[in-house]
Amino acid sequence: MIARATVADAKAWTVLRQALWPAGGDTGTHADDIARLLADPGDTVNLIARNETGDTVGFAEASLRHDHVNGCDTSPVAFLEGIYVIPSARRRGVARALVAAVQNWARQQGCAELASDTAIDNADSLQMHDALGFVETQRVVYFRKILS
Repeated sequence: MIARATVADAKAWTVLRQALWPAGGDTGTHADDIARLLADPGDTVNLIARNETGDTVGFAEASLRHDHVNGCDTSPVAFLEGIYVIPSARRRGVARALVAAVQNWARQQGCAELASDTAIDNADSLQMHDALGFVETQRVVYFRKILS
């Protein structure tokens, strides 16, 4: 079952976000982000996936991006900001259902494209995106140089 996230989902959503983005801060940081998204979703959709017993097994966050999105030709573009399914629920259609719900939301927003990204070495994510019909548009490695 896929539904929009509510305040009741915040604790489980925080745990899932921490699993997906451990370098994105501690659970307090994720909880703060979730509180902001729930208070004012703006141009976002935040979805929770539950199994047949009602346990939270995944989430997806998407937004409308009005700036240039690499590999896309239109604007705005719906952008899959994050998707995570707990390991025990993978390969059961949960990610597919989450992305289908994001796609429906994107169409309702007038979008013609759904984009996403992942780390170049994230084999699981690359495989998932491919299985869900995403087409790779480019690979990028970013660099920086500290100026003193």
